Amino acid sequence: MKKIYLLVCACLLTTLAYSQADSKIAIIPQPVQITQHSGTYTLPNVLVVQSGSQDGMTPILNLIKNKFSTATGKIIRIKPVAANAALKLVLTKTTDNVIGNEGYYLSAKANGVTIRANTEAGLYYGVQTLLQLLPKEIEGKVIANVKWAVPIVDITDYPRFGWRGLMFDVSRHFFTKKEVMSYIDNMAKYKLNLFHWHLTDDEGWRIEIKSFPKLTTVGAYNVKKEGTFGDFIPPKPNEPRNYGGFYTQDDIREVVKYAQERFVNILPEVDVPGHSLAAVASYPELSATPGADKYVVRSGEKIMDWSKPGHPALVDNTLNPAGEFTYQFLDKVVGEIAELFPFPYIHMGGDECAKNFWEQSDAVKALMAKENLKTQEEVQSYFEKRLEKIVEAKGKKFMGWDEILEGGIGPNAAVMSWRGVKGGIEAAKLGHEVVMSPTTFVYLDYMQSDRVMEPRVYASLRLNKTYEFDPVPAGVNAKLVKGGQANLWTEQVYNIRQAEYMTWPRGFALAECVWSPAAKKNFNEFFTRVEKHFERFNEAEIKYAPSAYDPIFNVGLNPDSTLKVTLTNEVQGLDIYYSFDNSYPDRFYPKYTGALTVPVDASLMRVITYRGKQPIGRMVNMPISELRSRVK
Repeated sequence: MKKIYLLVCACLLTTLAYSQADSKIAIIPQPVQITQHSGTYTLPNVLVVQSGSQDGMTPILNLIKNKFSTATGKIIRIKPVAANAALKLVLTKTTDNVIGNEGYYLSAKANGVTIRANTEAGLYYGVQTLLQLLPKEIEGKVIANVKWAVPIVDITDYPRFGWRGLMFDVSRHFFTKKEVMSYIDNMAKYKLNLFHWHLTDDEGWRIEIKSFPKLTTVGAYNVKKEGTFGDFIPPKPNEPRNYGGFYTQDDIREVVKYAQERFVNILPEVDVPGHSLAAVASYPELSATPGADKYVVRSGEKIMDWSKPGHPALVDNTLNPAGEFTYQFLDKVVGEIAELFPFPYIHMGGDECAKNFWEQSDAVKALMAKENLKTQEEVQSYFEKRLEKIVEAKGKKFMGWDEILEGGIGPNAAVMSWRGVKGGIEAAKLGHEVVMSPTTFVYLDYMQSDRVMEPRVYASLRLNKTYEFDPVPAGVNAKLVKGGQANLWTEQVYNIRQAEYMTWPRGFALAECVWSPAAKKNFNEFFTRVEKHFERFNEAEIKYAPSAYDPIFNVGLNPDSTLKVTLTNEVQGLDIYYSFDNSYPDRFYPKYTGALTVPVDASLMRVITYRGKQPIGRMVNMPISELRSRVK
């Protein structure tokens, strides 16, 4: 009996500790281990920070000074050694193998906070965690009158993967240097450390190459269009081509330095041999197709036929794999890029290369005969292998999308697997390094809610699906998987506010998938923390998507052929209210409790989600014609 009593007490204490942690601590990504104790530590008005020697500490100290001076108004004093320090930053004298290169220990006690790490990166991530332990007002832009207290806690934390990335496409739409920096800032808050910069595509060449100035004087601009990208009317010849922009090499250096100060590496991408219309429009001699001198940079009009096998191009947006000028061009481009980016890899694209124009080219046919190439995939493989040698000659490692496996992969190429995980598994079996970035889980251009609520693209990706991402699927050698990343393509993303909306909160899910232990993942618990970070984003005036609150519609037919609608919630604990009479429902309307039969004369269904008495979701306007179109 005594043992049962003790067991019950232990369970109650565990539950109490968990509920306290749940109510006070909402860290993303979830640390490896958190032990919360009773009480808090209130920061003093004069915040003394012990920084050690300060060699290499500048980025961490800048973060502290910037955040605390902006939001709290406290006086910050940095000292190499201080017995009364409110915050002690300690680099270990001997390497602690538990936390590795990027991990840290954080201990908040009644008399101050200590962060210990093997490296400055670990200290930086420890400070980011400290900021998340403070009230949400720490993210604000004005001094807030709040109690600046930290829960008494011990944290051990380190990442699961070294490659924790976000890709940002600045080619479909141009984003300014300042906007790119803000995107990197938000990444760093969540311990993401790899910024994949997609710098070239059919719609714009965004990086200054001094050897080929027309890449930016011509290739960086198109005609401004708004609406549904991909369905635009082709621009008229006299429409101004002044929409776009590019980064000078000085801009690039500035962004690289900015990222380094936040412990973020930048992976540049030049997408070839497909997706190269901006380059071809600038230098038509790069094309294998006669008449390329009439080509212009794409503005969002149709360019490929996605309904046919091989997605044939309507204009030749590929580089000529049989032309020596192509390789001379790439040698100079890669050479200049290699000098700008210290990261050891350069991404050279390789995806979605339409080959219908190659099939018609006499030069390509001659190349195939000379090199004994049997298929167009082998032609692309020939191109990729030559390009890999160029990249390696500049002291860099070659990376491409998983299409570079087709026709035979080069000896040292690293593969970024986007068409699911199959390409990554295949590459790893061949002994190649892999970064997992599958559409299934981490394509941030996909719709987050029902398609009646989002800019229309061809697929959907809910938050809870992103949270299922595991960069190491069954059947792959984990040692060859460097990590994972999410990709934001920007066909339908016209501005930085929409870029933020598309990235967050799915970026939170990504961060947890690549940092936190897989065994600790729990979506419902994760979402309670997400909502706390929504509050932080409100303070910081960063946009995010509330799409997880929107219900999921499933449509079928009753035996009498009337429409049947089933609604489910991604988030637990919500109620759904609905109407079919064209009015706007609130919590006094019918509450959804089971499958609904659509009234035969109804033309519109409206639904809204509530938590208790408060509306929490958006009003969803669902045309009945749209529901009918979904019946299989």
